[in-house]
Amino acid sequence: MSVLPLVFTSGWASGINAYAVVLLLGVFGATGLTDEVPESLQRPDVLIVAGVLFLCEAVADKVPYVDSVWDTVHTVIRPVSGAVVGALLAGQSGSLSDLAAGAVGGSTALASHAVKTGTRMAINTSPEPFSNFVMSTAEDLGVGGIITFAMFYPEAAAIIAAVLLLIGLFLLFFLVSRIRRFLRRRAQRREEKLLAGRTGPPPPPP
Repeated sequence: MSVLPLVFTSGWASGINAYAVVLLLGVFGATGLTDEVPESLQRPDVLIVAGVLFLCEAVADKVPYVDSVWDTVHTVIRPVSGAVVGALLAGQSGSLSDLAAGAVGGSTALASHAVKTGTRMAINTSPEPFSNFVMSTAEDLGVGGIITFAMFYPEAAAIIAAVLLLIGLFLLFFLVSRIRRFLRRRAQRREEKLLAGRTGPPPPPP
């Protein structure tokens, strides 16, 4: 069970920024900082792809409404990534079955992804874009910090990730009204675009 804390922490972080997790774990493994990272995550092609996608997410995640679209697209990607990373970490150590590790990593990633997505929807109900940039930057720094911390103190990092996940779930409960407001606005925008497409542009003046 020694690898379980790292699996849990990587799953929580994958739900927020899966590409950063793959990139950081791969770099840590390739540089010899840890022996827990499998060679499949250290491959140069994996690191390059993860790096490029991380840069794309770093930009998209800081733009209001674009971040919510990006989160929607990654509703499947982040939990799957958390499950795959968890299974690979467990397969590397042999102390936890791949199936159980995948379930832990995937379910934790799904929970943290739900918190991230709901929080962003609530933030997008405010007219100013500054909060998106601050929140995204804090998430990037948090993922980087906790994954790095987990390399040296996996049990402590898992406890921190669990506390942050619980806080996020409670916060999500209190933000339900703002999330509903965001969904109504998005539905209204879709209806307006649909009506504009049906009616076409206004006729030119005589």
